Amino acid sequence: MKILVVQETDWIKRGPHQQHHLMERLSLKGHQVRVIDYQLLWRKEGKKSLYSKRQILKRVSKVHKEANITLFRPAMLKISGLDYLSLAFSYQREIARQIKEFKPEVIVGFAILNTYLLMKLAKKNNIPFIYYLIDAYHTLVPVKSLRWVAKILEKKTVRSSDRVIVINDQLKNYAIEMGSHPDQTYLVRAGVDLERFNPHTDGSRVRKQYKIEENDFVLFFMGWLYDFSGLKEVALDLAKIKKKEFSLKLLIVGEGDLYAELKKIRRKYSLQDRIILTGWQPYEKIPELLRASDLCLLPAHDNEVMHNIVPIKIYEYMAAGKPVLATRLPGVMKEFGNNNGIIYVNEAREVVKRTIELIKNGSLAEQGSRAKKFVGRCTWDNITGDFEAILEEACPNSIRKSRVNEK
Repeated sequence: MKILVVQETDWIKRGPHQQHHLMERLSLKGHQVRVIDYQLLWRKEGKKSLYSKRQILKRVSKVHKEANITLFRPAMLKISGLDYLSLAFSYQREIARQIKEFKPEVIVGFAILNTYLLMKLAKKNNIPFIYYLIDAYHTLVPVKSLRWVAKILEKKTVRSSDRVIVINDQLKNYAIEMGSHPDQTYLVRAGVDLERFNPHTDGSRVRKQYKIEENDFVLFFMGWLYDFSGLKEVALDLAKIKKKEFSLKLLIVGEGDLYAELKKIRRKYSLQDRIILTGWQPYEKIPELLRASDLCLLPAHDNEVMHNIVPIKIYEYMAAGKPVLATRLPGVMKEFGNNNGIIYVNEAREVVKRTIELIKNGSLAEQGSRAKKFVGRCTWDNITGDFEAILEEACPNSIRKSRVNEK
């Protein structure tokens, strides 16, 4: 199949997310995949310019080096307030160009504005359109006053899609409430690479690198550091614990909005040896960083962004045999339930206190085993197969052609 994918974030600098895993694996299976993305983090680039030319990047990969993704970046104005306006024109031009030159057999969208344009052009050209919801997308719009507009576009896109795919049960309910037909709403859960993330990875080198002693108990978080991630509260509560009583350390892998604030907290409370900020790390290094830890965290606030979702990193935590301490997010609770390796707290300020209780009662090893068992069926091979089947069902003519060619 020829698959065209569109998203409104940086394909290279963010993730890997669901779409990276799926599209790279489909490319390894022989499908042709093209992606149109957006340089979301352009404001933080060292090199400043007012205009970015159209770019084509070939053989792009984040998870599998052998993957073959061709990435297209439309031209854009790098002026705050005008960047999205310019993209509305350049995206439409790029999508139309891809339809004409690439002739995709199916189109998959992961966003709002460009995906709405994508849906309209797909309909105009009689190309099957798949809307993939890994978030309630309108909640991610940074300007709150514009979210109602984003919600209208998202709802129109949902209602006009040939198929809607969601990543968890809570988002399935959300999609149907937004107007998706139940019979055309498919659940394709997050997956995990059980070979990459396994309990037998050696984390000793990481512990040595960051001066983590044998008796240190390490709390772990990875991902984008949103203001609502709950890590600020965890860091402040960590400062209240006397090191002589409990040798707790917080290992944070990632960058984001809260990074500078966490550095200030670390400096103010002299926590340089207890709060470890690694910054961004390559995906290949994540398993050993994870293995060097004892308890993984998802202390996020229950806001409109986090309410319905299940971050893919939870599956990776669990595959590594690590128990997870998480706030009671409805999407997470519906996905994993109780007694499956997830331990719940009401808010981020309870994390440190609950951690100490768990250390004392000695139940973490059992919780880690339950976590590992739960995700044992969630392999990327299975998930990719399910996703591929939905695409094939959406464009049966291309499948018949491919099977004739195989013969």
